[in-house]
Amino acid sequence: MQTAKLIIADSERSANLYYGTRFLAPDPFIFLQCNGRRMLLMSDLEVDRARAQAKVDEVRPTSGVADALKRQGKQEPGFLDILDAVLKEQAISRLEVPGDFGVSHADGLRAKGYAVEPVSEPFFPGRVVKTGEEIAAITETLRVTEGALACAVDLIANSRIEPDGTLELGGKPLTAELVRTAMHLTMMERGCVAQHTIVAGGLQAVDPHQEGAGPLRANEPIVIDVFPQHARTRYFADLTRTVVKGQASDKVRRMFDAVRAGQEIAFRMIRDGVDGADVHRAILDSFEALGFPTGELHGRMQGFFHGTGHGVGLEIHEPPRIGPRADRLRTGMVVTVEPGLYYTDAGGMRIEDMVVVTSDGCRVLSQAPKTLEV
Repeated sequence: MQTAKLIIADSERSANLYYGTRFLAPDPFIFLQCNGRRMLLMSDLEVDRARAQAKVDEVRPTSGVADALKRQGKQEPGFLDILDAVLKEQAISRLEVPGDFGVSHADGLRAKGYAVEPVSEPFFPGRVVKTGEEIAAITETLRVTEGALACAVDLIANSRIEPDGTLELGGKPLTAELVRTAMHLTMMERGCVAQHTIVAGGLQAVDPHQEGAGPLRANEPIVIDVFPQHARTRYFADLTRTVVKGQASDKVRRMFDAVRAGQEIAFRMIRDGVDGADVHRAILDSFEALGFPTGELHGRMQGFFHGTGHGVGLEIHEPPRIGPRADRLRTGMVVTVEPGLYYTDAGGMRIEDMVVVTSDGCRVLSQAPKTLEV
């Protein structure tokens, strides 16, 4: 029984398909991998470009297969008919597909007699451990990200505090939207595109994924979390800093120090073979010892209630995870380290850097400064 890996998708949205082909196309096409060989079935529109650019062994036009089926009496062969013909030609009867494989495609192939089995991520195990070229691409995106972060911090630092506590710059209120737009324009000029960038102040930042809206205020923490994708390489980066314009409260200062110390715990522990759950637990224990408990308070979760980190690559969230569940780290993985603390009487506090796991430790890729008051 021959087994093949199969993806039917467009590579602009499927990171697995782009990883397997290094070919970018906006419309769905077929990828097959069997016995170490990779094949694409492409429309006539994309065949020549795929032959020139795709990192595969063979590119076949779907029209050629369709014509052969018509000569055999098949009237107007469809997408799955064409795939079926190629699978029979290759003596393939079992298909491994990604977890997001289309239900209609799976049902259609099963109806034709194929065993279709979803594979949990990583679909391509090699995606988890990054090559030197991939680490360089991630670092390139990260440098653009750091430039955007610096732009945001400068806007906040150069703002003026109004009598009502809001920030003003150039005669206008300094809003989360204005800062976010400035960051996005900075990144676009350097070939990166960002979505859902977080610029959240005060109580907004107690919800870690709240993007933030409206005027920013003095004397309260502003969480800035940016995670763009490079338009050319397709690799992401992820970076967070928290700043206060004016004077931080005593609790916010202690939260800042605790989160920085939590990062240092992770930097010391992360190495080849370490369980990410142990790293996460050590940070939680440190926060508890410093007087920052985690749990439900006044009807919402407060403290440190998200994971310590995650893999980054062709997707912003990839395996592995550094969190409550066991997940072994390996040399060459690129992960974030982003402990945080969130309390309704103080606001949010998160600091995030990216590291490469090494055989005897980790190498921090981020270079952005960590300054609380600006």
